[in-house]
Amino acid sequence: MDCCIVSALCCFVSLYFLIHLLCFIFADADFTLLWASLLGHRPENKLKGLVVWVTGASSGIGEELAHQLARCGSRLILSARRQDELNRVKRCCLEGSGLQDEDIRVLPLDLLDRTSHEEKTKAAIQYFGHIDVLINNGGRSQRSLCLETSVDVYQALMELNFLGTVSITKQVLPHMTQRGTGSIVTVSSVVGLAGAPLATGYSASKHALQGFFNSLRTEMTDFPNILISTVCPGPVQSQIVQNAFTEELNKPVAAAGNQEHKMPTTRCVRLMLVGISNGVKEMWIAQQPFLLFYYAWQYAPTFAWFITNMLGRKRVQNFKAGLDADSAYFTKPKTS
Repeated sequence: MDCCIVSALCCFVSLYFLIHLLCFIFADADFTLLWASLLGHRPENKLKGLVVWVTGASSGIGEELAHQLARCGSRLILSARRQDELNRVKRCCLEGSGLQDEDIRVLPLDLLDRTSHEEKTKAAIQYFGHIDVLINNGGRSQRSLCLETSVDVYQALMELNFLGTVSITKQVLPHMTQRGTGSIVTVSSVVGLAGAPLATGYSASKHALQGFFNSLRTEMTDFPNILISTVCPGPVQSQIVQNAFTEELNKPVAAAGNQEHKMPTTRCVRLMLVGISNGVKEMWIAQQPFLLFYYAWQYAPTFAWFITNMLGRKRVQNFKAGLDADSAYFTKPKTS
């Protein structure tokens, strides 16, 4: 009898781990977020009618956030530097949703101009009366080797990605603490958890964001209804590569490369909205093998270093060959 129980228990445990292994192989987010997507609140229900301020809303993840939030019925404040692009995004949101013109406010914003952030925040609050969700999405990436990169590029990355985000957050946070509710969601990156070659400055700025918001979350324990959440995407189809810094401030990326192998922006944003709707404090969103990196760095850092060094060398080789850096994880370098 005892042997039968033990055998049955062993079979159950083996089956349990086999199912989780199969799920992990095909997963594109951490298990907490995936469970929320299956069993948690739906964004269409939780985000309807909320006022959401999205920075970096003129393209990429920010633009897709605007589209999906509009379909959820959220009222939007769209910010970026390019007003003409923001107006285009607004028109698309109105065409694809039931929102009216007054439900979307275009608010041009330069994250580098920190002296304007108080005024911009007051304008956002005055328009709708309050802000329910701030999504810090604005920023730029980097594609250059450290030995070739000007210190001015590192300064620009920290000023934009880190200090610009902190500045807007500090303007909005007192408004949320006064109301006792709200969500501040910040788009970090896989390189905010683990470094990667060709992105030393970008990775540093995202590590800084991780440290800031992890610390801020612990300071906000007296405000349990205020969510401080960070999103860590892997490679996503967007314009982030085209707009990346290179070794000099005003030097554009020579060739962005093929982005088709990366996660679709629609899927990434959908998972983000699920996480916001279910109060997930940190979201890991990535296809394999990047999701494996997250878990390896969390639970097996020695193994993670070995894999990172091996693939990092290939990433640098592909970069020098003029290929998209991220494609190094999926394709072999082309030889001339």
